[in-house]
Amino acid sequence: MKAIATVIVLSASLLVHAQTPAPHSASTKSSPAKTSAAHTAAPGPRPSLLNPASLKAKAPAVFKAKFTTTAGDFVVEVHREWAPLGADRFYNLVRYGYFTNAAFFRVVPGFVVQFGLSADPAVNKVWKTATIQDDPVVQSNKRGNLVFATAGPNTRTTQLFINYADNARLDRMGFAPFGSVVEGMDVVNKIYAVYGESPRQDLIAEQGDAYLKTYFRDMDKIKLARIVPAVPPATHAPAGAKPAAKPSPKPAAKPAQH
Repeated sequence: MKAIATVIVLSASLLVHAQTPAPHSASTKSSPAKTSAAHTAAPGPRPSLLNPASLKAKAPAVFKAKFTTTAGDFVVEVHREWAPLGADRFYNLVRYGYFTNAAFFRVVPGFVVQFGLSADPAVNKVWKTATIQDDPVVQSNKRGNLVFATAGPNTRTTQLFINYADNARLDRMGFAPFGSVVEGMDVVNKIYAVYGESPRQDLIAEQGDAYLKTYFRDMDKIKLARIVPAVPPATHAPAGAKPAAKPSPKPAAKPAQH
């Protein structure tokens, strides 16, 4: 079974894996009005995956994201009113290519499939502490709903899971869905599940794709995730990967991040 760790932090029996990232001045001869305008227009930090604080665009009220994966394609539709902070975080991650080559590292049939750790260790490092506050739970954790994993209150970062079943018990634990799969749920159902919960989230975070290629070669991955209809392209600074160590399995518990 494939592994999806970092999206839900319930108890030792639910899912205990989670995720767990320059302006310019005006010319001397400007009039006060011009000088002021120049300062106002001064650019902030360039948006980059290596600077989580720079990715803070507000998501549209409703939008779709298409995931092209090694198992096939699926589309999720996000409703910002369901969970505004989660929707904004997801929107920025997709727009700036965070999910490229990311693996479905925890797959528990009948429960959830989890993803959201970057293939790049440098990216994982800066996002580990880039938490967002919790959203109130407005929608239930129904089959097909997309949700951020947590490691406790107000700890959401980048790890997500898709519910394989109606997991209403997660509602009481504070897992707030912000979107749902509207096309390709059959693809989500067939994501490689043989590794189950064996892949270690800490090693994925530290070693990235190198760890997975060494020990979990058949794991399904995300080739590309993009907003549809497309948003103006955004660039980001990539980073490299590293070698690996060994995995160790865990029982199905709540979706969590480490």
